[in-house]
Amino acid sequence: MTDYVERELEVARDEANRLRTLYWRRYGATLLGLVRHHGVDAHHFLRETHDFDVAELMRAERGLARLFARLPGRKVLLTNAPRTYAGFVLRELRLHSHIGACYTIERMRIHGSFRPKPSRLMLRTMLARERIRAGDAVLIEDSARNLKAARGLGLKTVLITRHGAQPAQRRLAGSYVGLRIHTLHALARRRPR
Repeated sequence: MTDYVERELEVARDEANRLRTLYWRRYGATLLGLVRHHGVDAHHFLRETHDFDVAELMRAERGLARLFARLPGRKVLLTNAPRTYAGFVLRELRLHSHIGACYTIERMRIHGSFRPKPSRLMLRTMLARERIRAGDAVLIEDSARNLKAARGLGLKTVLITRHGAQPAQRRLAGSYVGLRIHTLHALARRRPR
């Protein structure tokens, strides 16, 4: 993404990285800042920044498909990634048949504007579309920031600390984290009520 910002905005690498980080922190997705402040075409950004061999970068726990089959309830994927990227990852992990609905960044639009995680409005809209009561839902995330928004709406929350969560996030995650786990397999043993 830094390469994209550097190239498209014609700024130095340090500035590109600063903007990427600033927009990610402020809006929950770099994309939003680039669209709002620089008129970047969202679809071009998503195509360009997710055009790489995902398979060679993937690391996953073994037996995820069996785990998903055992876990109760309907599974809904909520990701700030684009549809093509998310679909590839789901197929590679053999989880696509376990996902009841998929909300990628393209579906996270309300009144024409992107509203990715951690948008409370988007979470409320998704829950309404799926006919899920907030108190019956569990959001599993590696981003404490996204969990804070979900907890504020009444969802149960689970922070995965092994895959992706930064050490600072693990320490700072507050009372809005209902359960901390290191792997998804721990969820089967310690799932929230």
